[in-house]
Amino acid sequence: MKYVIVTGGVLSGLGKGITTASLGKLLQARGLRVTAIKIDPYLNIDAGTMNPFEHGEIFVTEDGGEIDLDMGHYERFLDINLTKEHNITTGQVYYEVISKERKGEYLGRTVQIIPHVVDEIKRRIRQVALKSGADVCLIEIGGTVGDMESMPFLEAVRQLRLEEGPTNTVFVHVTLVPTVGPVGEQKTKPTQHSVKELRELGISPDVIVCRSEKPLTEDVKRKISLFCNVWENEVINALDVGDIYELPILLEHENFSTIVLQKLGLRSRDTELSDWVTVLARMHHANKPVKIGMIGKYIRFTDTYLSIHEALRHAAGKNEGKLEVKWIDAEKLEKSTSRTLAELEECDGIVVPGGFGPRGAEGKIIAIEWARKNKVPFLGLCFGFQLAVVEFARNVLGFDGANSTEINPYTPFPVVDLLPEQKTLTHLGGSMRLGASEIIIEKGTKAFEIYGRERISERHRHRYEVNPEYIEKLTAGGLVFSGKATDGRRMEILEIPDHPFFVATQFHPEFKSRPNRPSPVFDAFLRASLQVHPH
Repeated sequence: MKYVIVTGGVLSGLGKGITTASLGKLLQARGLRVTAIKIDPYLNIDAGTMNPFEHGEIFVTEDGGEIDLDMGHYERFLDINLTKEHNITTGQVYYEVISKERKGEYLGRTVQIIPHVVDEIKRRIRQVALKSGADVCLIEIGGTVGDMESMPFLEAVRQLRLEEGPTNTVFVHVTLVPTVGPVGEQKTKPTQHSVKELRELGISPDVIVCRSEKPLTEDVKRKISLFCNVWENEVINALDVGDIYELPILLEHENFSTIVLQKLGLRSRDTELSDWVTVLARMHHANKPVKIGMIGKYIRFTDTYLSIHEALRHAAGKNEGKLEVKWIDAEKLEKSTSRTLAELEECDGIVVPGGFGPRGAEGKIIAIEWARKNKVPFLGLCFGFQLAVVEFARNVLGFDGANSTEINPYTPFPVVDLLPEQKTLTHLGGSMRLGASEIIIEKGTKAFEIYGRERISERHRHRYEVNPEYIEKLTAGGLVFSGKATDGRRMEILEIPDHPFFVATQFHPEFKSRPNRPSPVFDAFLRASLQVHPH
């Protein structure tokens, strides 16, 4: 097994995840099998209980892992499905070590960071790498070198290099080269200090990837080479790009994958990126304007809706749509001024994404009603699916005060209610309905037209569902539940037949969308939205 360990310096949010995913794409393009691990040094077991303002979107894997959004980058770039095991957190490691200590598995020894915690980290890394059957395992260590919580993980990968050997491990360090001053001078000192800190921990980077606004000058590359003990060609410039999917091509121009392969002692074919270039060109050359309204309550931190935004981009590229996403604050919509409604009128399609809690819910319901009445394409996702049921019950069936019990536990018409298995739970972490489940689609429906088959598998993350007691009334009123769980009890897809496109899903189709294979639901929604104002 070959390992590539990606660390970050200077500050967080530099793009380690995109860099890791891009390198993985390049290695794939040279015929290698690749897998990826994301290490998060926080004490949470997983990202599932975090507010989106903390880390952005919670990405869900096939097996129900709730993970940092970087896992989404890995899956989209590499077009592979990863598992919850591919995310390692401090919480998981300590929980395992303490559990073993309580069972007496350490045979009376004093349990310490070294060797016990570090050994558990290495065990997890190797287990995931070997189970994957990959040629190369990419490991991204979250946070910044110098963070206290990252220390055990950095020590673990230092030992990993010692044990696996220098030809089986490569350290890639991502740093920032800022441009400051009136003459726009590029400063190398942050990179020098970051590498110095890493070397003090016993790790000397093999390759340094430098984020910068402008191309690095030869003098700057030479200076970083000299002070950080790498060859000049091992100083890779990751120039700021307008589109994250451009980064693999940019890094290939810097011979990034060639350098990594040489250090790992691997031979491979020439890089074959033609399919990736084709997808990228399709996105960039799209010329049919389409404006999609995203109705959310976390819009000041748009990473909350990252996978949805990417799924829209994938679908827009396929359909030659020049995508513009209009972020509309659900809380402002609740006040329903003419100005906020005018924002909806600008849109060719409306998306109501997932979410939790009452804040902004009424604004989302207003947007759903507006899309339904004005025959504007609508796509509801998870919470958006549930609120579409609430809107229909109130405004079509006349169930005044209908709601989800999540929003109003005392609603007279609880058309959306807690899943039965959720009612006795006391722990929030990892206890939702999570991961991929099979769905049966009814023939002759819009959903069947979209997917083209009777059985599909999609990923879930929810605690509430359509209340079975109201399904007969809702369907009698004209709402069609075209997709159901295999038990026939849980409603998965709804649609309104006499609407150009009114579809909502209890699941999250965005998690399985890929640049080269857009989610079928997003693909159909984009096509419908392009018909609103045909260009």
